[in-house]
Amino acid sequence: MSIHSAMNQSSDQSFMANYLDALSLVERLHRLLLDVIKDEFERLGIIDVNAVQALLLFNIGDNEVTAGELKTRGYYQGSNVSYNLKKLVEMGYMHHQRCEIDRRSVRVRLTQRGREIRDIVTDLFGRHAEGLQGRNVLSSDGIDDITGALRRVERYWTDQIRYIY
Repeated sequence: MSIHSAMNQSSDQSFMANYLDALSLVERLHRLLLDVIKDEFERLGIIDVNAVQALLLFNIGDNEVTAGELKTRGYYQGSNVSYNLKKLVEMGYMHHQRCEIDRRSVRVRLTQRGREIRDIVTDLFGRHAEGLQGRNVLSSDGIDDITGALRRVERYWTDQIRYIY
């Protein structure tokens, strides 16, 4: 083996190790985000909404969407979208209405109670943004770099799903 191919192999192995570390970190960060939201709701004495449901309400915001759009627009990252929508409607956090054109489709939007939950999550994320900047954890350039890199990975993975190489 030549020195050049040995260096390439070492570089490839290093990249693979860093890629696997990044994947693990993204997964841990998502779980940690849910824990942070859960802790905030426990601190406020709100126990009927779980972190996944609160994040779903936050992501829907002022939009009116169908259940199918929740995943395609990136509002919802879980597998139990129907269950969580049903629970949120039952608890009075969301309105649902059959679509006039396609009766199989249901459109959902937040109720006043749902908007209150959304506002709690918005305030939590606002405090986080201020803390990250105020403690010099992340600068505007740093968050732009992270977001840009994650969007490129998202595009790459999306292309893989669509068989575009």
